[in-house]
Amino acid sequence: MPPTSRPLRKLGFLTIGLFDEADPRRGHESTLEIIELGERLGFDSAWVRHRHLQYGISSPVAVLAAASQRTSRIELGTAVIPLGWENPLRLAEDLATVDILSGGRLNPGVSVGPPMHYDQVKGALYPDTADAEDFGYERVERLLDCVRGKPVTGFSGVEGFEVFSDRVQPHSPGLGRRLWYGGGSWRSARWAGEHGMNLLTSSVVKAEGPDESRDFAEIQLSHIRAFRAAHPDGEDARVSQGLVVIPTDSATPEQRAKYEEFAAGRTPRTAAPQGPARLMFAPDLVGTSDEIAERLHAHAAFREVDEVAFALPFTFEHQDYVQILTDIATKLGPALGRPAA
Repeated sequence: MPPTSRPLRKLGFLTIGLFDEADPRRGHESTLEIIELGERLGFDSAWVRHRHLQYGISSPVAVLAAASQRTSRIELGTAVIPLGWENPLRLAEDLATVDILSGGRLNPGVSVGPPMHYDQVKGALYPDTADAEDFGYERVERLLDCVRGKPVTGFSGVEGFEVFSDRVQPHSPGLGRRLWYGGGSWRSARWAGEHGMNLLTSSVVKAEGPDESRDFAEIQLSHIRAFRAAHPDGEDARVSQGLVVIPTDSATPEQRAKYEEFAAGRTPRTAAPQGPARLMFAPDLVGTSDEIAERLHAHAAFREVDEVAFALPFTFEHQDYVQILTDIATKLGPALGRPAA
């Protein structure tokens, strides 16, 4: 391991949880089985994506509630819940409940911005307040306040036979330090640091900010450093990187061919910033664990983190995920300096 790399401390993975519309239970069960497998393989964390009006997990908190009862050690995260679809107070209640049930293992990741296809869904989502809704950072601040136990009402006490609290119940004291912000820009990274959150950085960043480089790794590095410069914990502030990583050590020839075709189809978008937002995409890493480890050690942003949540490709089969996770846990993790469980 190059001396400039931080030793890998936490090994995690991210799954989208796709399902067939005609048989949604099978897809959700597959997701839970993958999380159970992750715990058996020694992963430190399992994260689920969030998809509304698609054939992926629309209710990650409910899925993780189920996962919390089928696991005992692995941390459970969301990457990420788009708060434009949520009421922060109600979400805080759900998060705290699942955190209590899991024994303090929940790591909620959130993001801001208008819901996708907002013009098409706002009539159903916010029929009376669509034009008045605020989808900026203030929505995150409301969630932070609720989770961290600040009063949400001026009333508490006994009314008749019922007892009322002025803060969200249940209250889970450690949850406030386990809230993550999914940020792909310099501004959002710095904001997350200023508000004492943890930072989830993925395979997508915005090509903007003080670093005008068009190299993905250098842009991501600038975000990580801006986050830590603003965070009360400084260099100890938690950052998790979520690149798409596909080791092939135990893959069949058919699997290797499928993985390489998948990555090749997505490679053109990595050549230059995409769209008005100037989004930069990281290339998917496919190869043996030793080959992937070499590429990661050469990645400027990876060298600054000690936690990862490697993203599983979203179109593969259950048996492919079993192979990939097994290779990550037994081959890639040790190649990155984290011993196998």
